[in-house]
Amino acid sequence: MVGYEPAEDTFLLLKWAKKFAKGKILEIGVGSGYILENLLKKGFDAYGVEIDKDVLKYLKEKFKDRVWYSDLFSNVNDKYDLIIFNPPYLPEEGWEDEKTKLWTVGGKEGNEIILKFIEQLPFYLKEGGKAIIIVSSLSNPNKVFEKIKELGMKYEILEEMSLFFERLYAVLIYK
Repeated sequence: MVGYEPAEDTFLLLKWAKKFAKGKILEIGVGSGYILENLLKKGFDAYGVEIDKDVLKYLKEKFKDRVWYSDLFSNVNDKYDLIIFNPPYLPEEGWEDEKTKLWTVGGKEGNEIILKFIEQLPFYLKEGGKAIIIVSSLSNPNKVFEKIKELGMKYEILEEMSLFFERLYAVLIYK
């Protein structure tokens, strides 16, 4: 497997992505390609971006022009009906190697990448568009929810999942 191994957070995001899928879909951080592949198999007009250039080589072979390099929205030029993101959300602990860190660590508090994503999100959603993200109890979810409201957007927790050491939230964001 190349990229972030599909795990509970992957399956949670895919479940809700399929329920809200319509129109043009963008996955930020494609990783292994598991979610993008599932959406394409269901016939959705889905695309993805990936920051890890080594993983991107594998993804390009598999998905051709449906994937490209981007650090969040840095190389995204269109607007989408649905944007999905299973971000790196763990707080930095200092022991992580660079590759693992890229896939799992969201900054010192674990939410810095999520907050940056939320700040940029409104510029890439079509009118009536929505986003679904995964948020962890380890990355100060209240700060994430406050940022959503601060930017004039709304959110709804679609599902909570309890794991051994954390709670995961599938969060719907809309204007």
